[in-house]
Amino acid sequence: MIQGAMLRDAMISGSNNIAKYRKQVNDLNIFPVPDGDTGSNMSMTIGSACTELMKLPDSVTAGEAASKAAAAMLRGARGNSGVILSLLFRGISKGLEGVGEAGCEDLLRALDLGVEAAYKAVTRPTEGTILTVARVAAERGRAAFTGEEEPVKVWEAVCEGAAEALEETPELLPVLKRAGVVDAGGQGLCLIFEGMLCVFQGGEMIGSGLTQEEREQETEEFFRSAAAEFDSEINFTYCTEFVIGRDQGVKKDPMALRKYLEGIGDCVLVADDEEIIKVHVHTEEPGNALQQALSFGQLLSVKIENMREQHRKLSEAKEAEKAEPEAAPAPERQEPTEELGFISVAAGEGLKSLFLELGCAVVVSGGQTMNPSTEDILSAVLATPAKKVFVLPNNKNILLAAQQTIPLAEDREVIVLPTKTIPQGLSAMLAFDPDAGAEENREAMLEAAGNVDTGLVTFAARDSEFGSEAIRKGDILGLKNGKLDYIEKDPVSTCVRVARSLTGKQTSFITLIYGEGITEEQAREAKKQLQGKVHSDVEITLVNGGQPVYYFIISVE
Repeated sequence: MIQGAMLRDAMISGSNNIAKYRKQVNDLNIFPVPDGDTGSNMSMTIGSACTELMKLPDSVTAGEAASKAAAAMLRGARGNSGVILSLLFRGISKGLEGVGEAGCEDLLRALDLGVEAAYKAVTRPTEGTILTVARVAAERGRAAFTGEEEPVKVWEAVCEGAAEALEETPELLPVLKRAGVVDAGGQGLCLIFEGMLCVFQGGEMIGSGLTQEEREQETEEFFRSAAAEFDSEINFTYCTEFVIGRDQGVKKDPMALRKYLEGIGDCVLVADDEEIIKVHVHTEEPGNALQQALSFGQLLSVKIENMREQHRKLSEAKEAEKAEPEAAPAPERQEPTEELGFISVAAGEGLKSLFLELGCAVVVSGGQTMNPSTEDILSAVLATPAKKVFVLPNNKNILLAAQQTIPLAEDREVIVLPTKTIPQGLSAMLAFDPDAGAEENREAMLEAAGNVDTGLVTFAARDSEFGSEAIRKGDILGLKNGKLDYIEKDPVSTCVRVARSLTGKQTSFITLIYGEGITEEQAREAKKQLQGKVHSDVEITLVNGGQPVYYFIISVE
């Protein structure tokens, strides 16, 4: 029989085991590029139960231990993988409700309920994921039970079934097979089950091997990541997660909320108990999702992440990660004495200098793969001696952080111009009129930013596919206004193709901003080739931006 104290220790051991190997699980993520967060999500989810479990006395029943863990995991669930894991354990808790010592039938019934709850929570369950691993594990456990086995023997069969199912996940999901990996969530579940088995077999709890500093770093890494483990494609931009404190006067079924969310997004997960409703959805309408949530109670926590930019950033970071210089001290706060001021976000000494020359008081270091925090941007705002400060994020993934500074800068007004690229930011600054007011400048700068096309030349961070074409790691990629159009081998010829394709009859200016990895000779060659392909009236300018990640940033006006 499994006593309550044994189950308590087993769940702690399972938590420690995935914490120990979370980085290896992180590296398995491939939807559609390495996310690097499934191991952290699952570790933090089950880890949220450890503190509560450690408080339980040895006299605790199996049902009480499972209930305490399930409640803590529901509140601490992170990302899709964490929510699925919390639902598995919530089902296990229901199956062990009122049980003092768990026998084989108790364990199997509990695991069946957990699998059922997890499958129900996912709008379109995908085989080859953590769901498959959990289901097959439960099936193998039940097949091994003949009525005489000890619970530990049944759990051994559960672990064997989970491991075998994990090995089969590449056969169920072609994207896993192409990447040569198994499912990350399934691997995490196997680690948790194996950690539990160690205690059931009479051994000691597995240690996590994590220091407090490493646990804090894991938390910080999570909040910079995005999760999309069940989608092979990103169909919606915003990963939206929130927790609702249930209003006891509201008798509406939480499944009504799920039905609404399925109409505005996908990857919908809704988990609830007597006190809270935990929700996860991918959508283009996070505001509407939150508004609907308020009809069930108060929002206790909210997290919204832009998955498209997050995935691109993480993919490029795998290849472009380099040692960063020691962070510069935050700029000193200045009293707002002038009427208007400007700050911009940019990476590369050449681009920083260019924005300063155009009138920015401060240039925050950052961009793709190097997103500055709200605090970084706020420090720059406060270091700008102006009553009204324009912020140019120049990247979609920085826009939300910039907008968070608006209520924080109490002694000055912050105006965030939603520039999404460096060329948009440069065009906006060129449109500034010192004789005009804030509103006139805002409109003029927005119009200028909207009139520029952006081309990018970068590299493939890993093997993948684009339509019917195979992309190999290291291939040169050409993007037009964020859309991948060219797969080449040479950055110079790719630059020429992208710039030429963006040029039309109304084009007057083309600026080629070359970055790390491109010599001045290569940049001049790109300009020379382009001059032979566009009208002689088009002015072509070279700028040494020094930016990482992008060989060329192309501005066409």
